Amino acid sequence: MKHCIILLCFSLLMLHFQAKAQLGEGAYISQTGTSKNLILVKDHYLSLIDYDDSKKQFGYTWGGPIQQQDDRLEVTIEYDTKDSTNIGKTTSLAVKNEKGAIQIKLPDANKLFVKQKAIVQDLDALWRITGRKQEAKMHEIPKADRKTIKILVDGYFQWIAINPAQKGFYGTGGGSYSYENNRYTEKILFFSRDNNKVGQELHFDGKLEDTKWHHSGKSSKGDNIYEIWSKELAN
Repeated sequence: MKHCIILLCFSLLMLHFQAKAQLGEGAYISQTGTSKNLILVKDHYLSLIDYDDSKKQFGYTWGGPIQQQDDRLEVTIEYDTKDSTNIGKTTSLAVKNEKGAIQIKLPDANKLFVKQKAIVQDLDALWRITGRKQEAKMHEIPKADRKTIKILVDGYFQWIAINPAQKGFYGTGGGSYSYENNRYTEKILFFSRDNNKVGQELHFDGKLEDTKWHHSGKSSKGDNIYEIWSKELAN
């Protein structure tokens, strides 16, 4: 009898821990038909993007710094293209394991997300642009309320131009990426400014020098660019 009670307690404990989950760093996708929700988590920062690359449609994006609280995520919203009044507020997301996936209680619905294959690359980080070459001269971009950040993790990327202090949003784009032998390649899956850019593949030179990412080549518009990105620490 005592043995049975111990086994029962152990089973209940295992079920408890299996039900609870934490959203670790990586890329997660929830898909309904051809519409996708992509969540990127890196360096204590989370971003969710709604898009349909097959129809070249960008839906919305929101995100910000996160804190893990057991089986919940506390997200301090820095941008929200659906409702800018949420910026500066904290939203709580319940997370739990569910049939080989992760169920996340979003503000508008419960959704099942599947963690994508881990693809570790040297550029995986939360970045912030800190320099740009103009007319053959490199200009520093000082830290300010307005910023452009870029999340790279597990073969996915997103850049976001925002000003949380003024609840400003100036554009975003992203998709899949690879980095090998100082060559950085992007395939655009969503772009808020121009849906016609979806499907483009862009190739850049990329190198790490003193922890900074030197990024050069041609933009999606065909303009020559040389940018310096520095690792960003989420608040």
